[in-house]
Amino acid sequence: MFKACPLSQLVPGEALRLDTSPPIAVFHTEEGELFAIDDTCTHQDASLADGWVEGCEVECPLHASRFDLRTGAVDAPPAKLPVRTHGVSVVDGDIMITESGEVPNLPPGLTIDGHR
Repeated sequence: MFKACPLSQLVPGEALRLDTSPPIAVFHTEEGELFAIDDTCTHQDASLADGWVEGCEVECPLHASRFDLRTGAVDAPPAKLPVRTHGVSVVDGDIMITESGEVPNLPPGLTIDGHR
């Protein structure tokens, strides 16, 4: 488990990209929920933290693939593979992330720490 940021620094409706390998995006929805998923769209190298959030979905800013923030499932093409989800908790006012142990689904041609 590691600290992402203080909860007070991530206002509802915003997202934060963490420089992990691969990068993780932390979302604070308008409804006040916190989610963390891999930040890279599985279709092409684009930051999901730069996407648009509606409810519990994020839309990739590049080609409009949508991912469920709760499960990582693809809700709209062209992406076909899900993104990993990560555990999120708030401890003493800080957003804490528990990174998934699953192998990430990366877009074609992108490698991170030996993952393809």
